[in-house]
Amino acid sequence: MILGFLCNTVVVTLAVMIHYEALFQMTTHMPQMKVKHRFKIVLGVFGALLAHVIEIWVFALAYYLMHNHERWGYLDGNYNGSLIDAAYFSFTTFTTLGFGDIEPHGELRFLVGIEAVTGLVLITWTASFLYVEMQKYWKTR
Repeated sequence: MILGFLCNTVVVTLAVMIHYEALFQMTTHMPQMKVKHRFKIVLGVFGALLAHVIEIWVFALAYYLMHNHERWGYLDGNYNGSLIDAAYFSFTTFTTLGFGDIEPHGELRFLVGIEAVTGLVLITWTASFLYVEMQKYWKTR
């Protein structure tokens, strides 16, 4: 149980740090860009999407590595043990879309729940970031 808690903590911390760094870099570099103001927002959206995809793959890699170990549990259903299936499961969990065709068992369930909460928080953080950036760069005539 303690090892599972530590593993989950490492995965979540990595995802949060990736997100923090992505938003920090965009905040630092967007004012220096020599593009129209509205394109800065578009670049911010794409930067945030890229950060989310990287974070989802971090969770996917954790699922892939933890799957079928006695200690962690397993993923069951429409899951063949591939990294791409782990990524699919991670995308549906991170976005809180929900899962149905792949079901977690064992301690792996805790990482699934934590990923859903983490995804919700990071997506909300992105929305707040983009709102602030739009306030800076959204020009009306």
